[in-house]
Amino acid sequence: MQKPARPLANLDLNLLVTLEAVVQHESVTRAAEHLGVTQPAVSAALGRLRRHFDDDILERVGNRYRLTPFGIELRQRTRAALTGVERVFSARGTFDATDTSREYSVVTSDYTTALLGRRLAELLTAAAPHARLRILPSSPELVARAEHTLTTYDMMLVPHGFVTDLPNETVFHDDWMVVTDADHEPPTGELTAEDLQQRPWVLVYHSQTASTPAARRLRMLGIEPTRQIVTENFMTVRCLITGSDRIALIPRRLLAVPGMSEGLTAYPCPVDLGELTQAMWWHPVFTDDPEHRFLRTLIREAAQSSWVTP
Repeated sequence: MQKPARPLANLDLNLLVTLEAVVQHESVTRAAEHLGVTQPAVSAALGRLRRHFDDDILERVGNRYRLTPFGIELRQRTRAALTGVERVFSARGTFDATDTSREYSVVTSDYTTALLGRRLAELLTAAAPHARLRILPSSPELVARAEHTLTTYDMMLVPHGFVTDLPNETVFHDDWMVVTDADHEPPTGELTAEDLQQRPWVLVYHSQTASTPAARRLRMLGIEPTRQIVTENFMTVRCLITGSDRIALIPRRLLAVPGMSEGLTAYPCPVDLGELTQAMWWHPVFTDDPEHRFLRTLIREAAQSSWVTP
């Protein structure tokens, strides 16, 4: 839904802060508590916003309030807008990594953290000793709303196939291996497509609306994994397979991480699942941000780690 453009000259930028609080909390009272101001102050600001947008933004339905369709659209935009404003007012003429105290936030899987995390931290500490790194676990919910997620966090490291229509750069390539418990190997010594169909699975990042590109590829080939366990951590796969006849898909490079392959036998997948192409994704507002470009450079360098590069 598009609203006609209105002049900004008479608007107070503080209204953007109020708008963000209202659309995130869907409540004038909770927005006031969040902002540390009175409820009448938020109500007055909301009145100005309603007149500007010619929309109620927040409306009463029964015993509760909810966002209008346009209010929902605004919720998707306000965080990005505020992030841009914050970047403008925190900008400096030049970026000096040795002086920055920024906390960089990266959303990614334990798989990518195991491969890149230590080296990325080392590079950041060496180049920007006052900066900090926060690594947050990816989840189907965060990935499904990638554009919204990336208004809050600096970077998302996930394979191609999960996110579209955002700036990105390929970081490294990997391929899929099928792992079994070492004491439950196939009788023939080789894993077959029939084994993929018949044996129970440990699936990673699997739900009705999300799964790995490899799992989707299996279904396209007519192989529907028998789901027995679902986990959101690749590093837990080994303990979930040990002592059972379960199987799972694991990125090959992860098997080089110390302890990861202990007690497991890894096989090339008997069907073609394609390549796993890991990429970094970010919000367009960060593309020309010098501090963000610095982070992207560090991730590129970390990807040269011996655990990542064969």
